[in-house]
Amino acid sequence: MYKEHEVQIKSRDYWFKFVDFLQQNWALIDEQEDGVIVWFFSDTSGVFDEMTFRSLADAVEALQGNRFRRYADEPDGGEFIRVPVPPFYRSEHPNGKIYSSGRFWR
Repeated sequence: MYKEHEVQIKSRDYWFKFVDFLQQNWALIDEQEDGVIVWFFSDTSGVFDEMTFRSLADAVEALQGNRFRRYADEPDGGEFIRVPVPPFYRSEHPNGKIYSSGRFWR
């Protein structure tokens, strides 16, 4: 991986969504000066999409409404899945920008 492809994500408050057998999509929420950005990435730390929201509350509501669960709230989470580890890097999803396009986002 090349340094210019790295994505700097500050948060480590992981959210996840089961999308297929033994596959999860992950999200982290970074607060910005003018709102928040939600980064979406794979089990291998490849960032394939992002969305912006006005507030942390809006981002959390949207994630929950799209069946994402907060990893820290799962009492047995560490027993069945492991969080992806940094460094995070730009990556392509086979179906493109699946969340920001609205195709897989309510």
